[in-house]
Amino acid sequence: MRILITGATGLVGKAIVAQCPKKDIVVHYLTTSTHKLENQPHYKGFYWNPMNGEIDVACFDGVDGIINLAGSPISKRWTRSYKKTILESRVSSLNLLRESISKNNMSVKKLISASAIGIYPDSLTRYYEECMEEVSPSFLGTVTEQWETAADAFSELGIEVSKIRIGLVLDKSEGAMPKLVHPVRYGMGATFGDGSQWQSWIHVKDLARLFLYVLTSEISGIFNGVAPNPVTNKEMLHIIAKHLHKPLIMPNIPKSFMKLVLGDMHQLLYESQLVCSKKVEAMGFSFEYPKLEMALKDLL
Repeated sequence: MRILITGATGLVGKAIVAQCPKKDIVVHYLTTSTHKLENQPHYKGFYWNPMNGEIDVACFDGVDGIINLAGSPISKRWTRSYKKTILESRVSSLNLLRESISKNNMSVKKLISASAIGIYPDSLTRYYEECMEEVSPSFLGTVTEQWETAADAFSELGIEVSKIRIGLVLDKSEGAMPKLVHPVRYGMGATFGDGSQWQSWIHVKDLARLFLYVLTSEISGIFNGVAPNPVTNKEMLHIIAKHLHKPLIMPNIPKSFMKLVLGDMHQLLYESQLVCSKKVEAMGFSFEYPKLEMALKDLL
């Protein structure tokens, strides 16, 4: 099998690429950085610039499916201009792929696009399954809804569409995990607010396996990319502290303070989504790291 990956050099993309040789999958990838272009037998890079509508259409040659992970990071301060970048980077990349496939009559069969659990409304009590139709009125809810709409448009070309709504991705050296671990390691760990907000997380290796499972199986639709056992922010900090043998002695961090420091981006720390993984498990997918303690043992 030959696939095209956007965002292949990012956190999730690298984890997916690492697993492809085991499944005899050849990877084409798109990058906006010419210095990241490689040409190996099972890993070949192609240049694109979605914001300028540029793409090397040779990237589609022999490709059976696309894994779309493209999008500017949400972990930078949300100024008005950067909010626009967050949205446009996701929608424009999908639109360019779709238009290029249509214009050049490419025979791509499947699209698996990243999405986010931020589409679900903030709640301490609701349990979110994929059939939930209500969309969060937050900025992230708006972005994710338009992101998924852009992915759904591929079905007009006869392409099978799947969307994986990703939770908090845990990785040893990138993403949220180092930011959570570092303060605890130095005795500065503290919960955000009262710590009751749910954090639906997933080990990066399990997330990579899930993308490839959906790619290689005869399934389509929306899938929650989260582990079976979400925890609250308070529980997560305490489990990390236990693994590091460190006390948690700092006072909780008020929401008003982080709003002052981060602006609208503080939502990432205080919103709560309790998200269900039963659908992917019912499909036959098995998590290697279903519990946070198991994930931390591997990562720490």
